[in-house]
Amino acid sequence: MINMQIILKMLLALFIGVCGSILFIYLHLPLPWLLGAIFASSIAMRFEKLPIQSPKTFSPPARIFIGLTIGSAFTPEILDYIDVYFFSLLLVIPFTILTIICGTYYYHKFLNYDIKTSYLGSMPGGVIEMVIIGEEIKANISKITLMQSSRLFFVVVTLPFVIQYIFQIDISGNKLITIPLKNIDLYELSILILLGYIGAIVAKKVKLTAAYLMGPMLISIAVHSTGLIHTPIPDEFLKFIQVVFGTIIGFTFKGVSLETIAKTLFSTLGHFIILVILCAVFISITYNLFDFPILSILLAYGPGGQSEINLIAILVGANLPFITLHHIVRLLIVMNIAPMIAKRLDKREVVQ
Repeated sequence: MINMQIILKMLLALFIGVCGSILFIYLHLPLPWLLGAIFASSIAMRFEKLPIQSPKTFSPPARIFIGLTIGSAFTPEILDYIDVYFFSLLLVIPFTILTIICGTYYYHKFLNYDIKTSYLGSMPGGVIEMVIIGEEIKANISKITLMQSSRLFFVVVTLPFVIQYIFQIDISGNKLITIPLKNIDLYELSILILLGYIGAIVAKKVKLTAAYLMGPMLISIAVHSTGLIHTPIPDEFLKFIQVVFGTIIGFTFKGVSLETIAKTLFSTLGHFIILVILCAVFISITYNLFDFPILSILLAYGPGGQSEINLIAILVGANLPFITLHHIVRLLIVMNIAPMIAKRLDKREVVQ
């Protein structure tokens, strides 16, 4: 059990994140609730005497709410178009494989990282999942964490600016994302949250990838696509979710020297440039072949965490089913081939 002192430290960290968000709102910067929290918490965690702690305890419920929000976009009308996405989804396979190959080659050949760390650090998957696999094969866990976190940081920070200043979509300030809490059917919302919680538990039991996101999402798809529930997650909840994820991301570099962070960010920048080039190629192919909206394609191929990319998609009103399906396919590829090849690399190293 987590004691009250730890909870208070987490709440203080979240309060600092909120302060950063308010500052970003005042400055009219993109995604203020997310980026402001990242900015404030990444500075605050450098002060060791501050009684703050990463609010990771809030991550599972935050993921549940994102899963429920994603599922609410799967209306019966949208589901009729899923077969149209089929050939676009096939392109995710070569995109994911090329991302892994190019990233591994870059880290191993150019930066002289060991092959296991290079491989897991270049995976377009979740930080936690890659760290767990890395522990099993005795890879450099701290370096993998920094590599994955740096990639996520670059994606989360740059995408909003690309969306706002290139696509001219205003995502600054304190605008409404969904319906405010005062206009929500609280009875339906309570049922939806309860179902989401049950879905998360069941998904965890059956060891479904990204259980706290996927379980509630599948439940939400079922109840919203059949018209049993029409209530979305309230605007206030989604703003708080952004603060939670922003604060957690800001704490990623806690306990790591500024020199190490700077070196890792610089080295990861090379990998990020490779990802940008690959994304541009596949976005161009998908756009010209299928003529889907360019913003939805951009987010579908965005190499960030599924929760973070989906959150951005929610905020800009992009095609959530299209984006989510592409990320699910990529995640399934990563989570199936990552452990298999990682174990082979481990055996090869032992033999050598």
